[in-house]
Amino acid sequence: MPIPLPPSWRERLSGATWEREPEGESGGLIHRIVAGTGERLFLKYGEGAIADAVADEAIRLRWLQGRVATVRLVSTAIEADAAWLLTSAAPGKTGDAWIEERPEFLPQVISGFATFLRTLHALPVDDCPFDASAAVRLSAARKLVSAGVVDETDFGDDFRGMSAAAVLAKAEALASHASGRVVTHGDFSLGNLLLDSAGGVTGCIDVGRLGIADPYQDVAILWENLGEFGDAAQRMLLAKLDLESLDEDRLLFHRTLDELF
Repeated sequence: MPIPLPPSWRERLSGATWEREPEGESGGLIHRIVAGTGERLFLKYGEGAIADAVADEAIRLRWLQGRVATVRLVSTAIEADAAWLLTSAAPGKTGDAWIEERPEFLPQVISGFATFLRTLHALPVDDCPFDASAAVRLSAARKLVSAGVVDETDFGDDFRGMSAAAVLAKAEALASHASGRVVTHGDFSLGNLLLDSAGGVTGCIDVGRLGIADPYQDVAILWENLGEFGDAAQRMLLAKLDLESLDEDRLLFHRTLDELF
């Protein structure tokens, strides 16, 4: 097996086939697994700080079960300095995969993402125990900047050439514009929602940042992704979300803050 496993999992995954997947935002190792029974699974594994991120995602995924379409939590384990998260493989493809394969499918992707987002944001805030507010995320960003682990070479075009400290200062100056409170995904990119061939949502993934925050936390990331496909795609998203106008300062705050993660 390519990674160590908790003893209780070894029998279940003996004889399985493993395929390495690209790392997620948390940096954890991800493998696509087909068990000996034919069951299709995904396993995320991390050590140290990454183990904390994997554990955070497991806790949030457990809470999310039955509330919106998401992958099924199969099992999770935490031992010493390591954490494992085993989930089902939901049918369908991610939004970005659909667009790459069928560019004409973009309107259905936007519609599916918007429908899911409206459902997620309508969940009762009082039921959600996770705080992902601007204050919490800014605190986390300050620690990353202070530790010198922000990749400044990965900044988007609007932030290219800026230091991480300068981007942080810009986010702090805009923080007052983050005014709403809904249950957010936290990393609502085109790669984190699965759709079927009719555009229906089959599951969301990578929910480690889920929590109560301003709704533009999700809007901003998806809006930024859709910019690759032109203004019309972004306008379609706003229409599907019933946003008559775009709060530019609010959007800029979340876009700026996201550069630091």
